[in-house]
Amino acid sequence: MNIDWVHFTPLSAAIGGLMIGAAAAILLLFNGRIAGISGILGGVLSTKQQGNGWRWAFLFGMLIAPTLFYFFDKPLSPVIETSPWMLIIAGVLVGAGTRLGNGCTSGHGICGLARLSRRSMVAVFVFMVTAFITVYIQRHVIGIGG
Repeated sequence: MNIDWVHFTPLSAAIGGLMIGAAAAILLLFNGRIAGISGILGGVLSTKQQGNGWRWAFLFGMLIAPTLFYFFDKPLSPVIETSPWMLIIAGVLVGAGTRLGNGCTSGHGICGLARLSRRSMVAVFVFMVTAFITVYIQRHVIGIGG
């Protein structure tokens, strides 16, 4: 996927970050829950179905927001430069990492860092170092992307 640097503005990125932070803060303040997507989705898929209304609402909001954006702004057309199999493998690896790290980038990176959680600081450090190494190997060793 490529970033459209021509239309990127720091202001839109800052507004998006503020919206994500506000949503995470509201969920924590009013529901006492961390906005970690893997935990929210895992709770919905769990056999325990009590108290999942907020999880369903959160997931519905994540699905409806891009749909609303589509109607109020020009449609986005991302370019994915890999095969469906690579996307599936990547998804499985992300899922395995989420289980191994007891959380995902949203839970650790947004909520955990904001709470100054040491575990989240370590997790985000590992996420980022792994991402840097992966991109380096992909682009400079294997020669994919660029």
